[in-house]
Amino acid sequence: MEQSCRIFDMGYKEVIDLETGARLGYVYDAEIELETGRVKTLFAPGPARLFGLLGREEDVAIPWENIEKIGDDIILVRGAIRPNAALRPSFPRGSRRR
Repeated sequence: MEQSCRIFDMGYKEVIDLETGARLGYVYDAEIELETGRVKTLFAPGPARLFGLLGREEDVAIPWENIEKIGDDIILVRGAIRPNAALRPSFPRGSRRR
């Protein structure tokens, strides 16, 4: 079984919250601690409102400690949180690199 994964590849893995069964979407960003190089938080977009016509709810932050399992095409987490403004990524939402 593979023991490593690139941050870029996480964008192709769907995040599922084990507590609620909710599909949280796909990882679009990660917060990395520069001194140690460790991943602190993964970010996924909030759920769409009215099929995406009314935008999205707040983004979801997944602390690294809450990740239960990273599989080939899915990431299982316990307790994703809605971040406050201090936790949000510092770039505009539409500037994702893909």
